[in-house]
Amino acid sequence: RADYWLPVDQYVGGIEHAILHLLYARFYNKLLRDVGLVKSSEPFNKLLTQGMVLKDGAKMSKSKGNTVDPQGLIEKYGADTVRLFTMFAAPPEQSLEWNDSGVEGASRFLKRVWAFANTHQAIITAANKNGLESFDWSTASEVQQTARREIHEQLKQATFDFGKYQFNTVVAACMKIMNSLHGLDDGDNEVSNEIRREGLGILLSLLAPIAPHMPHQLWQSLAYGDDVLLACWPVVDESALKRDNIELVVQVNGKVRCKIAVSANADKAAVEAAAQADVNVQRFTEGKTVVKIIVVPGRLVNVVVK
Repeated sequence: RADYWLPVDQYVGGIEHAILHLLYARFYNKLLRDVGLVKSSEPFNKLLTQGMVLKDGAKMSKSKGNTVDPQGLIEKYGADTVRLFTMFAAPPEQSLEWNDSGVEGASRFLKRVWAFANTHQAIITAANKNGLESFDWSTASEVQQTARREIHEQLKQATFDFGKYQFNTVVAACMKIMNSLHGLDDGDNEVSNEIRREGLGILLSLLAPIAPHMPHQLWQSLAYGDDVLLACWPVVDESALKRDNIELVVQVNGKVRCKIAVSANADKAAVEAAAQADVNVQRFTEGKTVVKIIVVPGRLVNVVVK
């Protein structure tokens, strides 16, 4: 049974455990290995050392009397808000500076999600009950394509960040998805409604591991399914990530001078020509010799002059 459970996949502990538990656990595991009781050389495959919670710059401790009782905050804002703030305030390996105003911000965001779901409840519920398996996105406008691309870009990044335990950036992705959904202000449009249905489902899936109660309630009431925690993880639609145009930063001798929009399929010569044609670039290259032009695909153009 020990060989089945060991080594543990993931160890999460504070820096104060480095000797009192982590080091001794490793020593003891090696002793058990040396006497033939277990096969693993290490008790843990991965280690995440979490940061401290600070209050006014000092570590929270009972002896200092500077601790914050989460129960009062839970009673005022709900457990989801407290969990969301804790995850959003800092990456898990860094110290978290407790800030009551940050709790207010987390509460406002969750209320925003709830209000959006309530506003579009009838349309989303009906679409989910009809069991739409596919949708024709060919009629989507540029604004609609942009909103859907942003949602799937955030889904892709958040899925990667979950694997790295970067929960703060997952919360940031949820906020960006909410902004993209709010950008669809064209009323009862079939394409926009489907983006709202799809986007909110993605948002609830991302939020569920962090703030589980509200996503669970909305998942059921909007007819996405019985339990969000039993649902399949949302899949990134790679076709939604394609861009007709991309924005590139243009530098002159390493200093940013402008941004240009070019076709996503533009070749190097077309990108160079567009960069040199910009009025602001011309202002900083006038009377100078262009030595070379460096193009970093999808990111930037650097015009080197002397």
